[in-house]
Amino acid sequence: MPITPVTRMETTLADQCIEVFSTCPVPGGADRQVFLQRVIDVASWSEEAGCKGILIYSDNSLIDPWMVCQIILENTQHLCPLPAIQPVYAHPYAIAKSVTTLAYLYGRRICLNMIAGGFTNDLLALNDTTPHDKRYARLIEYTIIIKELLAGESTVSRDGEFYKVDRLRLTPPLDRALFPGIFVSGSSDAGLAAARAIGATAVKYPKPAGEEIAVPSDGINYGIRVGIITRETDDEAWRVARARFPEDRKGQLAHQLTIKKSDSVWHKELSCVDEQSGGSPYWLVPFQNYKTFCPYLVGSYERIAHEVVRYAEAGYKTFILDIPPTQEELSHIGLVFKQSLRLAIA
Repeated sequence: MPITPVTRMETTLADQCIEVFSTCPVPGGADRQVFLQRVIDVASWSEEAGCKGILIYSDNSLIDPWMVCQIILENTQHLCPLPAIQPVYAHPYAIAKSVTTLAYLYGRRICLNMIAGGFTNDLLALNDTTPHDKRYARLIEYTIIIKELLAGESTVSRDGEFYKVDRLRLTPPLDRALFPGIFVSGSSDAGLAAARAIGATAVKYPKPAGEEIAVPSDGINYGIRVGIITRETDDEAWRVARARFPEDRKGQLAHQLTIKKSDSVWHKELSCVDEQSGGSPYWLVPFQNYKTFCPYLVGSYERIAHEVVRYAEAGYKTFILDIPPTQEELSHIGLVFKQSLRLAIA
């Protein structure tokens, strides 16, 4: 069913604001001009659909996320870029300087997705042998320095285990209204501890909605990373899903290799999750075939709206969607969030 006006996803669910982010494409071997236009298109679709922001991936194989931020800022009016920030790549001062510079030039807010790094080969290539939990301890120090600089402290001094700064000052100062939202992986105990220490939104890759327990009341926000394929009927949604993500032996082998070379807790946990039977909308085939890095929900608007409500009732108020293949697909997803509001009110 074609959707003509784009359905906005800005909504309030059970008196709690639901924030929806999309995800930016990656080059994937595409021609430079094709990739550039794809980034602009996805950012424009996301803004039209009412997404609050857009996640930008970062690892050794991808282009600099800050350059992608600039493309997004130049081609949208309100969409908030959410680049992944890896401490090994840059000093915390460089990150704070980039945030305040973009705010100064564009008058726009940037959010920060703080990552500890999960691909061990990437880390070893950078001579970083820091163990998993220790990387999150480093991430806490790193993020605190960034936040103190952006908060406009006259000077920032720290003598930590990983970073030492002495009377460091940030210019130009950041407009307080543009202070960034902070996100971090909440899949491991170390990640959750980091989220609490830095006041970040803890994002995880969810289990089926029926298996998720309510998040703790610990003063931080929680979110999930999930793809959605939805249509008017379950059968139509599954036809689209299986056509978009057919099983692929080469992809399955790549997925298995990734598990071996990663110490990411979420990657291993998600690989162990069993899909529910009996017509469950929870689907792991795209993840298992190395087509994407999150589970999917597949089904009718009504069915997926019920799942959104169940996750929201468990305390997950931020939804980070997978890379949208078309503008129409975002419109279909918008109908789910619109219907979830009606269900919550009812």
